[in-house]
Amino acid sequence: MMSNIPFFDYASLYPAHKDEYSEAIENVLSRGAFIMQSELFEFEDKLSNYLDVKHAIGVADGTTALLLSLRASEIQAYDEVIVPSHTFAACASTITQIGAVPILCDCCEDHLIDPESVEKLINGKTKAIMPVHLNGRTANMDKILELAHSKKLLIIEDACQALGSSFKNTFAGKFGLAGAFSFYPSKTLGCFGDGGAIITNDDEIARKIKLFRDHGRNEEGDIEVWGNNARLDNLQAAVLLIRLKYYDEEIMHRRLLANRYEERLGNIEALKLPPAPDSSKDHYDIFQNYEIEAKNRDALKKFLSEKKVGTILPWGGYCLHNFNKLNLTGHYDYTEKMRKELLLLPLNSSIAIEEIDLVCDYVECFYNL
Repeated sequence: MMSNIPFFDYASLYPAHKDEYSEAIENVLSRGAFIMQSELFEFEDKLSNYLDVKHAIGVADGTTALLLSLRASEIQAYDEVIVPSHTFAACASTITQIGAVPILCDCCEDHLIDPESVEKLINGKTKAIMPVHLNGRTANMDKILELAHSKKLLIIEDACQALGSSFKNTFAGKFGLAGAFSFYPSKTLGCFGDGGAIITNDDEIARKIKLFRDHGRNEEGDIEVWGNNARLDNLQAAVLLIRLKYYDEEIMHRRLLANRYEERLGNIEALKLPPAPDSSKDHYDIFQNYEIEAKNRDALKKFLSEKKVGTILPWGGYCLHNFNKLNLTGHYDYTEKMRKELLLLPLNSSIAIEEIDLVCDYVECFYNL
């Protein structure tokens, strides 16, 4: 049996709620309400309520969310910011764009930031830690918070893949000074283009970010600081309002699919799966991605491709320390070992549980089970 199971079906997004999207888009277009209009402010209010945070600020994309969060924190040139090597280049890039220096740390077995590695890298130049909550899982933040408090360090969170996930009943993005989110179309909460948001409970940080996103202008039109054109497009905000309405259903479906992967593949010795839903009382995972470690990974990927099952190598198979021309330093022994076996299996709202079963059938076939 053959099937076409793409890693992500972008064309499925619009038909899912076509009538609502069409009405919302027509409303925005007919009013000429393109920039900083009611849909944006309503989305910000609903997002802040969803995450139980004082401020949610819509911005152009997840990278911009990180950049403005770092800038608002007043990290200075040549300050060091510790960030995991297992992440997208945007994390380190935004650190360099404010003149600071990214220092790479290792990951734990759940592929998230390793506090012991962070502790070894802290020195007199260290100003902040950037935990990256990957694949819809919030990092174990107890030790990170302890280190930040004892060493007087800031925490700026990359929660771009983790909106709605939590650790000990605290949402990703709420542990530090600010948290950044991405609404790229393939995210759990995605729009029809680029989009992002920053959350914070700090009034002054929120005030600065609102200035930075709109050319440094305050509500009276006076320019207080040099800023950017970094606003969340109002049309995308209208789409996100609809997506947010169904967000809990999205997460429930992803957790259902993750459970099926665990049931079908959990006993295969050649695989290391992510923690199953409800396997820990401290974590609530939303499964932005389903990232496994697989023996003979490249051959498995090729086999699945021949069966028309889409898979992805995270970051194209590279971690930050593999980009030699960037001259990054740090500690990443486990990250280098695990990256050679990392593979993302398809998991999203357009996939039915029967398709997950078919993927599992192929995986079992590959390992001769």
